Amino acid sequence: MTAALLVIDVQQGLCEGPYAVYDARAVIERINTVSVKARAAGVPVIFVQHEAATELHHGSTSWQLADGLCVQGCDLFVRKTTPDSFLRTDLTELLNARGITRLTICGMQSDFCVDTTTRRAMALGYPVVLVSDAHTTEDNAHLSARQIIQHHNDTLPRMESFGARTRTVPANQVSFLD
Repeated sequence: MTAALLVIDVQQGLCEGPYAVYDARAVIERINTVSVKARAAGVPVIFVQHEAATELHHGSTSWQLADGLCVQGCDLFVRKTTPDSFLRTDLTELLNARGITRLTICGMQSDFCVDTTTRRAMALGYPVVLVSDAHTTEDNAHLSARQIIQHHNDTLPRMESFGARTRTVPANQVSFLD
């Protein structure tokens, strides 16, 4: 087992209310599809949860994993306070202890935590599969969520300077059997 699935910030506060992301329900369904494949292949599923002093306060309703997200007793959990799932967390130690050498990433939000964690993973030498239809965000003042998602699907695989690369794969084509 050398792969792990990172499910980043799929939390209730990002699925409803003022910070609701684009197409959250469908993205959660696709994440569930990928996590079922991961577990069936013996690949660990790691849920990363962001916490902040305001909206995503640890233990609050908004901090909880999103309704509809399938979580199993064998899954792992990481708490973070920055967009980088590696910074000031035990993620690196968790991956090293399990011999993980490559990551599949999905979650929320494309332009913040998904982007930062993907770049950091590449910088640390992890090849990444970004699940192209299982990450999302919200509109900003200049771009729609769909445009932001597409931008990241186009940009991250073109980064070569880290050595390790990212490839984008839709949820229905993700495989952990290679």
